[in-house]
Amino acid sequence: METRKIEIPVMADVFARGEKPEYLFWVGCAGAFDDRYKKVARAFAKILTYLKVSYAVLGKEESCTGDPARRAGNEMLYQMQALQNIEIFKMYEVKKIITICPHCYNIFKNEYPDLGSTCEVINYIQFLESYIHDGKLKLNKLLPETTRVTYHDPCYLGRANNIYNEPRTVIGSVTDNFVEMKRNKSFALCCGAGGAQMFKEAEKGDKEVFIERIEDALETNASIVATACPFV
Repeated sequence: METRKIEIPVMADVFARGEKPEYLFWVGCAGAFDDRYKKVARAFAKILTYLKVSYAVLGKEESCTGDPARRAGNEMLYQMQALQNIEIFKMYEVKKIITICPHCYNIFKNEYPDLGSTCEVINYIQFLESYIHDGKLKLNKLLPETTRVTYHDPCYLGRANNIYNEPRTVIGSVTDNFVEMKRNKSFALCCGAGGAQMFKEAEKGDKEVFIERIEDALETNASIVATACPFV
């Protein structure tokens, strides 16, 4: 893939031209503001462009999904944010949404329908796996054989939505040296940051969850921990 600048289509501009993109790429709060996850948003946008996928982003019209507000107990704020987003989806006649965050994916897919959303929701890992499976995206083994990789199952991909095989297929397309943590798939341990926990101080206890999960990763002797969630 060429390392060149790409122009990201914005929904308002595309719609004004009378065009209707097939997908809305939902960047999310982490993809927009977190320096580490901005790289994920840029990389995925490059992949979409490379694959000639019809997509657009909302740009300045994108807001939070309301997931942290609901998890923290502020139901009114959640519904205000959700209803505002749903109206934007209707205005642009959005049918399909691709997310790069499991929390955005889960709330769009499983909770927004209660408020009237009818959009199909796709996680970017599912999207990549489908293109690899169909032969439309071909990846070489990018990592040396000596580089061991393990994978942390995000709660909102795994236990919440049963997405276990797709990320492992994507990882297997770039390395042959993959090892599972002892607690994986439906038995995987939470990283400790979900449910709005990353925005609050730790509660009293003998050991924080993220320390326990780091120890799981260290036991594999992997040099890379792969995941698909910005909170990890």
